[in-house]
Amino acid sequence: MTSTTEFSGWPHEPVPLVGYLSRKALPIKRNDAEPLTREDVQFDLLDHIFSDTNTVFTSQVPGTSSKVNFRDLYVNALYHSSKCSKVLKDKMVETPAFAVELAKISLLTNVGRINTTMAFFPEMKTALRTYHPVPSLQKTDGNAQDAPRIKNCLKAALLPSELKSMPPSTPEEILEKSRARQLPPTSVVNLIFILANHAAPLAATHFDPPLNFLDLFLPINISSADRARAFLWLVFYYLEGPDQPNPYDDDYSRQNAGKVPWLRRLTDTEMAEENVDTADEIEWGRAMSAQRNVFLQRLVNSLENEKKARNVLASSSQRVPESSSHRSRPSRQPHDGAREKPYIHYVPPPRPVPASQSTDKPAGSNSRGPQRTMLQHAWHVAASTDPLLDSDEELMDEHVRNDYNQRIAVLARLRGKAPTPPPDPVAPSNNVSDTREHRWRTVQSWK
Repeated sequence: MTSTTEFSGWPHEPVPLVGYLSRKALPIKRNDAEPLTREDVQFDLLDHIFSDTNTVFTSQVPGTSSKVNFRDLYVNALYHSSKCSKVLKDKMVETPAFAVELAKISLLTNVGRINTTMAFFPEMKTALRTYHPVPSLQKTDGNAQDAPRIKNCLKAALLPSELKSMPPSTPEEILEKSRARQLPPTSVVNLIFILANHAAPLAATHFDPPLNFLDLFLPINISSADRARAFLWLVFYYLEGPDQPNPYDDDYSRQNAGKVPWLRRLTDTEMAEENVDTADEIEWGRAMSAQRNVFLQRLVNSLENEKKARNVLASSSQRVPESSSHRSRPSRQPHDGAREKPYIHYVPPPRPVPASQSTDKPAGSNSRGPQRTMLQHAWHVAASTDPLLDSDEELMDEHVRNDYNQRIAVLARLRGKAPTPPPDPVAPSNNVSDTREHRWRTVQSWK
């Protein structure tokens, strides 16, 4: 145990500034396919936290009241989350080492060190996330999911009583329950969310300037073992109660009520000895990065091939001659059950209406009979029009024109003025390949 004489010089020692004091700088920032090293994830800190053997925490598994260590407490919280899939649960039971690795990555997500833009499997297609191998935490060949799924699992990791009512949202609410011996006062996952969200106001309560709770998970010149002890001290302080003997106390925390145990500063040489990647981890990280780059290259090539195929299809479709009566619909391709190519949606060009068409009725039009109201015409259209037929291929009759005129009149009354005059008619071009006259829009459907 550290003696109190070691703290006598604390106020006079120059306190090194921490480089990550803002929440904005908290998440790990790496390019796609770049591995996360032991220093990035603070592997030694996580190892000290999850290797602690003190069974001092009240179990949060329904129907049990025994004491467990932090590893079992946190892994069980993930396992009993309503968002934890059956496949993931089976893998956690089958391979306990995978459950611990998943718990370590989840803890980094819990405090915000890993944000929701990261994924941990190389076959990820979406451009909204980046892939990162984590050699030190992916030694069991298990699917580590991605950060959004992990965070959803964490948010659903609540006590059974918290599923029916609102869980605590402030440190004061948790302390009130723990002092009243309502154990556990909340889930360990929710506690860590709260400590991370209230890191700034709690800094003066539990830490000496300029540190706060989030700094425990950052690469700073403080011993990993001491940071792990401070973290476990805080978890016990809130889950078991501030008035209970804290097994993680030292002389400094006993003499300074509410303060975490002493955080020993490291020299540059001592820092270099922590979180050192092994040769196997470095090699595996490079191999996974190369696998990711190969996958991306194949993905880019397939997209380029699809783009070329769309261009060929568009150019060939533009050369189809138009019928004198009305345009024929493109023949439908047989559906083979797989949507390998995007749909092509044709947008017809604007065409001026000839003067003779204003008086001549197209063949097959029904211009006789009494004039319909807007409601009658709407019912007629709903009952007699094929909804799959393109609107530009429908034959207009006098009732359709009358309905359009009534709609324009309603709009004119609402606007208080006549509709905007139409633009001057443009003579139709003989060049059917003119992109201004014949436009194609591609609607891409991602799998």
